[in-house]
Amino acid sequence: MFLVGLTGGIASGKSSVSSMLKELGCPIIDADVVARKVVAPNTPAYSRIVHHFGSEILLENGEIDRQKLGQLIFASAEKRKLLNSITHPEIHRAMLKEVLFHFLKGYRYVVLDVPLLFETRRLTKFLNHTVVVYCDLATQLSRLMQRDGLTREQAEQRLAAQMPLSEKRSIANHVIENSGSPEDTHRQVLKLHTKLEDSMDFLPVRVVAVAAAAGLGGIFVFLAKTLLS
Repeated sequence: MFLVGLTGGIASGKSSVSSMLKELGCPIIDADVVARKVVAPNTPAYSRIVHHFGSEILLENGEIDRQKLGQLIFASAEKRKLLNSITHPEIHRAMLKEVLFHFLKGYRYVVLDVPLLFETRRLTKFLNHTVVVYCDLATQLSRLMQRDGLTREQAEQRLAAQMPLSEKRSIANHVIENSGSPEDTHRQVLKLHTKLEDSMDFLPVRVVAVAAAAGLGGIFVFLAKTLLS
């Protein structure tokens, strides 16, 4: 099995592309979904976040108010770095467990949907392919303002907190251009899906895994014969 990293920028349309790949049968590990799980009440990350950011970031039911926390970290690079240092190790451990689960089920590849893939770079060394969902800056800004009800200044502040899409596009292996129609985006996703399905990148890892399994099997057989003789 090999790993494919999917990323983009806020309001670039990454979630739409991820959904298209999922509909095509691709196993998706969504870092945002995992992130919500690792900061649920009574988890270690939750306790550390409340300790550093205060109880004012909590909802009435005790869960973290993602909107309030988002406002804090987008306004401060230092707080953003602190939050990342708390959550990222927990997220990566949880994602690794899901990767192993899909590997054991025999999938050829798994898509890791990670918004900050290139910002943190902790996962890139494990990826065979990286995909960025790109749209031009004007489209991204307009979508963000409309989606989240932000002023232009607020939207620009959030975009400034991320690596520009133009920079991500320059270092990715594949680019999904999402400035146009959904139909055009879907055609590109189908083309990417075909390319990944036809890839033989999964073979080396699978061969090593089979060889390792065979080796362990041989050891167990030898030990059994020795003990029973």
